[in-house]
Amino acid sequence: MTDLTTFIAGLPKAELHVHHVGSASPRIVAELAARHEGRSPVPADPDALVDYFAFRDFAHFIEVYLSVVDLIRDQQDVWLLTHEVARELARQQVRYAELTVTPYSHVRRGIPAPAFCEAIEDARKSAEADFGIVLRWCFDIPGEAGLPAAEETLRIALDERPDGLVSFGLGGPEIGVPRPQFKPYFDQARAAGLHSVPHAGETTGPETIWDALRHLGAERIGHGISAAADPELMRHLAEQRIVLEVCPTSNVRTRAVADLAEHPLSRLVEAGVPVTINSDDPPMFGTTLNDEYAVAARLLDLGPQGVAALAEEAVNASFLAPAEQQRLRTEIAGYLATAAG
Repeated sequence: MTDLTTFIAGLPKAELHVHHVGSASPRIVAELAARHEGRSPVPADPDALVDYFAFRDFAHFIEVYLSVVDLIRDQQDVWLLTHEVARELARQQVRYAELTVTPYSHVRRGIPAPAFCEAIEDARKSAEADFGIVLRWCFDIPGEAGLPAAEETLRIALDERPDGLVSFGLGGPEIGVPRPQFKPYFDQARAAGLHSVPHAGETTGPETIWDALRHLGAERIGHGISAAADPELMRHLAEQRIVLEVCPTSNVRTRAVADLAEHPLSRLVEAGVPVTINSDDPPMFGTTLNDEYAVAARLLDLGPQGVAALAEEAVNASFLAPAEQQRLRTEIAGYLATAAG
């Protein structure tokens, strides 16, 4: 049997909670910052980004995140970012990824919605040809921008409807951004066939998750770690098989939890709540999806078989077509059998 780090590195995976801009590598962020030097606080030196990405709290994270969004100025920037994110995921043996994209943030900065969607779609197709990775989109509302952002995000989703779009989400700060106000927009997105995958219960309590379920029709929950404080909610999630997209290092880096020793992942799993392991904004948090699988293995005391089961859970929770899910599950099983031999 290969060692666990090597096993994780080669394991075929699906990534369900990773942000488009938040996945920009230091090299790409620095390149974009150099293009716009003098007009952005973001350092053009990759080494300096380590300090720049040291977050005091979630509010500071959002501030820094938006400064990186400001670097995406045109269609070429969008294509480059998307293609490079796919390259980095493919290097980690990610076969399928649902990338959370916030079109509103780019459209309001001057990139027309059709041009934005054309760029991500062209990069998606190129990435599949170049790296063998399948990308799909979750268009999410930046909650801090309120209902105008919700209306515009829905309009772009329904009017442009890029081929890769599968879901509708809600990101940004949770504190001071009640979930129920977004119900009409999620209702329309769901009526149009998009899946509901809002963030909830990361920096707020279980009631935010209940709101996402009751008002937004959530099929999966982004983060959702505060469910561990509510036994009734954990029972509901377990019984209904509603998956939490858990991102352990992210929760520490944004100060949602104090440290990994206090992370509630094991309590959620022990309660039967289905979870997937994800990287969120990996370069900003100094992590990778492979690193997150290693963290989960430590927290849950897993060997290769348990880690492979986590990878399979992500496939099961994905919005891939059933035949494609089965192909990826078969690949995971084959990899495990070979590694065990």
